[in-house]
Amino acid sequence: MLFPSEEDRLALLRWARQAVIEAVSRGQLPSEIPQQGISLERRGVFVTLHVRGRLRGCIGVVETQETLGESVMRCAAGAALQDPRFSPLKTEELGELRIEISLMSAPVPIRPEEIEVGRHGLIVVSGAKRGLLLPQVATEHHLDRQQFLEETCRKAGLHPGAWSAEGAQILGFTCEVFSEIYPESKA
Repeated sequence: MLFPSEEDRLALLRWARQAVIEAVSRGQLPSEIPQQGISLERRGVFVTLHVRGRLRGCIGVVETQETLGESVMRCAAGAALQDPRFSPLKTEELGELRIEISLMSAPVPIRPEEIEVGRHGLIVVSGAKRGLLLPQVATEHHLDRQQFLEETCRKAGLHPGAWSAEGAQILGFTCEVFSEIYPESKA
């Protein structure tokens, strides 16, 4: 897995923004999918949208058959219009939109004591249920290791202690996280 250069990061953020604008204003994805550099890799990615500093949508893929360029564009559009926790993004919100991209490493089994809060993201799998939280969630919400495991279980629709049940699987991953940077607005 390659770490993205600054140029790659800016390109991925640009493609994500283009996808959100096209999806919100025209109801479609851009016609041209990026076909160079990092965009040709295949890896998990999450696109998170914030408006006025508040979460406005987050959609991602863990395992994909698509190129990273396709996944970023589809996830960005999905975060804008299809995150079931939020109403679809409106055109008037585009001016205050900030995009964050989390490029995932491959998830691997991890023991609870190996989890480093702020470094690892988690996936808890039990039966057909699966919950995922990105590494930054634990930091943003000041969760300790136990709380992070419990919140990942809740995300899966499981009881908080399900991670320790027989047959439950805990997977850890890391993310390369980057976002658009804008100067502070003058209020």
